[in-house]
Amino acid sequence: MIEIPTDLPADLVPLSWLLGVWEGTGVIDYEASGHHFTGEFAHRVSFSHDGGDFLNYSAGAWLLGDGEARTPLVAETGFWRLARPSADHDPGPGLLPAMVEASAPRTADDVETLRNADGGFDIEVSLVHSDGVSELYLGQVKGPRIDLATDAVVRTAGAKHYAAATRLFGLVDAHLLWAWDIAALGGELASHASARLARAE
Repeated sequence: MIEIPTDLPADLVPLSWLLGVWEGTGVIDYEASGHHFTGEFAHRVSFSHDGGDFLNYSAGAWLLGDGEARTPLVAETGFWRLARPSADHDPGPGLLPAMVEASAPRTADDVETLRNADGGFDIEVSLVHSDGVSELYLGQVKGPRIDLATDAVVRTAGAKHYAAATRLFGLVDAHLLWAWDIAALGGELASHASARLARAE
């Protein structure tokens, strides 16, 4: 059962099942540039909100070795939101305040107008990796499932080659399951990692 916080902005209700801290393990299995990368990793993901119409996201992963050994892998931070045109009552860009004051908070009826032809809601996800990669994902949330694909990838001059990705998230038996396909190091888009996470107490 999904509990929706009473203070949650209406735009976040379709994403509310993600809220909280999730922890667990996953596996890496990817082949590129003549290397076959495999291993088990520990993963911690956090979705939170601070009153805005977006979710805050952060994630860290550590490759598991013998005993207690953990090697840090890439960390991510970003924002998840429903796709909708910005209006005069929205702040931005930058630190610019809204041009007009909203007459009332957005409601469930306002959000319902955003439902797409598939019965879900289009979403936008902006992520920054600690290794110099930034991604813009477009996709949809439909019930307890999210499908995403990169619309843009930007890399710093020193970052390794990373061209595209897709991600799938789902809530199954109270666990957050995800799969991440990437096109990296000269390889084609292919399965890269997956994990099963439980909500942390």
